[in-house]
Amino acid sequence: MGFIKRIKEEIEIIKQRDPAIHSNMEVFLYPSFKVMMHYRLAHKLYLNGHYFLARWISQRGVRKTGIEIHPGAQIGKGLFIDHGNGVIIGETTIIGDNCTLYQGVTLGGTGKEHGKRHPTLGNNVMVSAGAKVLGSFKIGDNSKIGAGSVVLEEVPPNSTVVGVPGRVVKRNNLSLPQDEMNQTDLPDPVWEDIQVLQKENSELTNRVLELEQAIRRMNS
Repeated sequence: MGFIKRIKEEIEIIKQRDPAIHSNMEVFLYPSFKVMMHYRLAHKLYLNGHYFLARWISQRGVRKTGIEIHPGAQIGKGLFIDHGNGVIIGETTIIGDNCTLYQGVTLGGTGKEHGKRHPTLGNNVMVSAGAKVLGSFKIGDNSKIGAGSVVLEEVPPNSTVVGVPGRVVKRNNLSLPQDEMNQTDLPDPVWEDIQVLQKENSELTNRVLELEQAIRRMNS
């Protein structure tokens, strides 16, 4: 893809995904735009074996944006990094098309693996603010990772993950359209567990009362 065409594509991605952008010129000030321009060039150099120059360009992008993308990472079309300060994307990370990352996200390794040691994100994946995805597993297509979650194992497609460590909550195996890709419409598994316990406790209490009444009738 030509340089001008790449710029136009990045401008459209940001304008579509961030309602705060009102003009094309504003996009040039946007951290996501700046870092992706650095990444695309650095990645090309990395693939051609110019590792030092690739890292030099990559580190210039980090200093300007606060977003660290290793030039070895493989990133598809339509990545959007919203308010990206603190985002880290490791060397062997693979990101599919139309993914969204928010501030403070880490796509990292555990420090134990060799070779492929960073996560793979499928298409249409959203990772909310402060979430950490650590290890060489896959986050399935159309999945959402809740804010502050720590994900340490594979996530099936069409799932939502929340908590520390992250817990998967199925979404009826239905694809999530882009207008549902937000950080707020996430289930709360802890509250769901509390509700289950409350229900079971109520049923148990009623059962005990029934048994006490039966005993009284037997003794009267």
